[in-house]
Amino acid sequence: MDVTGFFHSATGSIQYICIDPRSKRSIIIDPVLDFDRRSAQFSAESADAIVEFVRAQGLSVEWIIDTHPHADHMSAVHYLADCLGAPTAIGEHITQVQEIWREKYDLPGLHVDGRQWDRLLCDGDAVVFGDEKLSVMHAPGHTAASIALIGQNLAFVNDTLFMPDVGTARADFPGASAQDLWRTLKALLSLPEHTRLFVGHDYPPAGRDACFETTVRAQATNVHLCGRPEAAFIDWRESRDATLPLPDLMLLALQINLNGGRLPAADQLGRQYLKIPVTDATKGR
Repeated sequence: MDVTGFFHSATGSIQYICIDPRSKRSIIIDPVLDFDRRSAQFSAESADAIVEFVRAQGLSVEWIIDTHPHADHMSAVHYLADCLGAPTAIGEHITQVQEIWREKYDLPGLHVDGRQWDRLLCDGDAVVFGDEKLSVMHAPGHTAASIALIGQNLAFVNDTLFMPDVGTARADFPGASAQDLWRTLKALLSLPEHTRLFVGHDYPPAGRDACFETTVRAQATNVHLCGRPEAAFIDWRESRDATLPLPDLMLLALQINLNGGRLPAADQLGRQYLKIPVTDATKGR
């Protein structure tokens, strides 16, 4: 399997194209739709780069997959489906996350049955493209809907694991769980030590370039895991997460991403809006 990663520097995200070199059939994983918060403008430079790559390589795209409902960038699955005529997919537990956030955002029109995607992937399912196959593993922790995609000698681990010098995912969003995250981490790190791990983000410390590939063996030095047994990791993860601010785009991005990457419907004047839930901390003062 040929794997090409596209780094999205604004959000630290990595988008992937996986290719069966014999048939030129491929899948796209976690594509990003650009959004400028200052102007509230969407654009598609990053997604268009993927389209250009697909066409230049003469690829057939079989699936466009989100590994989970992203909180830190907008998903381009719907945009790419329109451009490339390929079906979309996400883990079946997206319905649980949709139910949580429909209430929080007051979005009564949001369907919570996953119909925004063409396929809901279940644990043990296979994603097939040409002679290649990736098995679906439900990988909760960072979100309740997260999945990993596991092939021969490689795995796409979404936001669960990062490069060893960056660590592991936060687990404090609604529906997330540090205990579930630990179990997912242990399952992924029980793969053979030479297994290539493709991460969903990189936030490189000063002095190194962005990376997207590590191995099970290299994760022995993961700065969040090294020397921590289960109880200590869970306590540490929960304590750390309590100090973290929300991702910058989270309150906006989830409205797009829980709707399969679709922008809000326009009103009669052609205007589109996103909601921002607010908290009034001045009450009682």
